[in-house]
Amino acid sequence: MSFGLSRGRELDTDGWGYNSRDLPPFEEGRLDPRTWFDEPDRPFELEIGSGKGTFLVQQAVLQPDTNFLGMEWAGEFCRYAADRMRRHGLSNVRMLHGDATEFIRFRCPDAIARVVHLYFSDPWPKKRHHKRRVVQDSTLRDFHRVLREGGELRIVTDHDDLWEWCVDHVERNDDLFERRPFEKPASAGESEVVGTNFERKFAREGRPFHAMTLLRREG
Repeated sequence: MSFGLSRGRELDTDGWGYNSRDLPPFEEGRLDPRTWFDEPDRPFELEIGSGKGTFLVQQAVLQPDTNFLGMEWAGEFCRYAADRMRRHGLSNVRMLHGDATEFIRFRCPDAIARVVHLYFSDPWPKKRHHKRRVVQDSTLRDFHRVLREGGELRIVTDHDDLWEWCVDHVERNDDLFERRPFEKPASAGESEVVGTNFERKFAREGRPFHAMTLLRREG
């Protein structure tokens, strides 16, 4: 039972929530998260840092034939999001509690995802923490590997320094991705980029947003 976001209500994540600690040992090799869904052959998309699941709960309704896996490091947020998907009856969404970059690197098979969504990730502003940022040379290679032909990495942030960091990493890895303009998802409101809780909070504070889509290069 959780008494934070749930306000004393028991969170039921059965069938919607997974925990990386419960997965088979790394020694057993990769596993395919698409098998966690009732219809595993559907197109598959990943979201890194799903928070309370606002993007997923909005977008999954509009893409009922696409399976989404949201990944969240904060346990209570992940449990809340999984329970939220259950309450909305979204059979095409699952949540994973754990380190998303580790899961992608060591667990996911090649070429399984159509899109990797990365919205408002932690900017880790202190220089000594920059190694914790999601976008790194190594993670860009990981994203390229798990994306199928024609797949996309979609990035949005409000943090200027993180944006410059992402642009720099993308430019020096331009053999992996072609940068293209960002097209907002159908679930975003008229004045929104994506429509997450963080975006709405930052918009009230008057912060600018940066966004790009990276198209997977072949070869």
